[in-house]
Amino acid sequence: MKSVISNLTFQVLVAITLGIIVGASFPAFAPTAKLISQGFINMISMLIAPIIFFTIVLGIAHMGDMKKVGRVGGKALLYFEIVSTVAIAIGLLVANILKPGVGMQTGKGDASKIAGYAEQAKDMNWGEFFLHIIPHNVIASFAEGNILQILFFAILFGYGLNKLGGEGTVVLNAFDKISKVLFRIMKVVMRLAPIGAFGGMAFSIGTHGLQSILGMAKLMGSVYLTCILFIFVILNGICRYYKFSLWQYLKYIRQEILIVLGTSSSESALPSMMQKMEAIGCDKSVVGLVIPTGYSFNLDGTAIYLAMAVIFLCQVFKIDLSIGQQLTILGILMVTSKGAAGVTGSGFIVLVSTLTALKIMPIEHISILIGVDRFMSEARAITNVIGNGVATIVIAKSEKQFDEAKYLRAIKPAAIERSEEV
Repeated sequence: MKSVISNLTFQVLVAITLGIIVGASFPAFAPTAKLISQGFINMISMLIAPIIFFTIVLGIAHMGDMKKVGRVGGKALLYFEIVSTVAIAIGLLVANILKPGVGMQTGKGDASKIAGYAEQAKDMNWGEFFLHIIPHNVIASFAEGNILQILFFAILFGYGLNKLGGEGTVVLNAFDKISKVLFRIMKVVMRLAPIGAFGGMAFSIGTHGLQSILGMAKLMGSVYLTCILFIFVILNGICRYYKFSLWQYLKYIRQEILIVLGTSSSESALPSMMQKMEAIGCDKSVVGLVIPTGYSFNLDGTAIYLAMAVIFLCQVFKIDLSIGQQLTILGILMVTSKGAAGVTGSGFIVLVSTLTALKIMPIEHISILIGVDRFMSEARAITNVIGNGVATIVIAKSEKQFDEAKYLRAIKPAAIERSEEV
């Protein structure tokens, strides 16, 4: 009994249940719950930048062949584009089959709430987005937690350190010790995950209420169903092709899945996912390149949600789309879905920018989704986390940088249980 109570997965599950009860019973607690959740996410966020930096630098500096960096990065980007395009196509297909918006009676929603999102969407310039990857001030990149800028600088720093050869040994040893310290700190922070999950769920339910879920039940059910299909059909097919078990992998990262469920943010699982992907057998250099890049370019759950939301709104407001128009939506989403970061709310901004580009309806129509967007962010965030882990294993295996012995040890139930005990 003691081992069950001390298990972090069990604690997070209990916390989420309590969060739902407290949020539904005491809506006035929502502002306090938000502070609790945000406090936990902030503690995770403070570790993301240094962990990404040191993981990438150490991985690249230990590489013998620097061509491998370009090869791994190129493979990762190609994989991201193919798989996220499949996710968009599945979202469009399921939305057309299930028709979650057909026959739904709704008002126009509160258009005033959309103004802030629309303003942020106007600022999304894709040329500037890619140019912005190159930091003009590295210190500012770390201060702002800009993952792509840190990734860019870390690759260059690792390359420089690699070229120093023996002269860089002292720096490498120091970085290795700092990296270990950071992961020790992360273990301490992760013990607070149940508190963060409780706060996140209590805030969501307390703010939007259970009744908001019922009003959009068909759309929410469709999004969750599509994400499940994507994970257990598409990702499972990829896992089988590369000869590893999706189910064993899901059991291995169950703690991260529950934390994301509670906080609605895939960012909250980023540091521990990097550590777990290395522990499951992926080379440090592959983990360092694939996981951070995936947080901007491999958002399968977000892609599914964006595709389904566009079709849903068209169905609600009786806008008929031809096959050509739906293919145009797919093409636009292939670009716009890459601009969403791994934090709550960014998917909504990208949805506004997508509808702005399509010009098929007034942007105000999107306001009917505001009440339930938070509840669907769990589905897309969990799918994003699962997809990024699968991508890391796939790239590692394709590069022959995957330790099968470590994988077999890591997926043993006893090993997973030990890692989750206090």
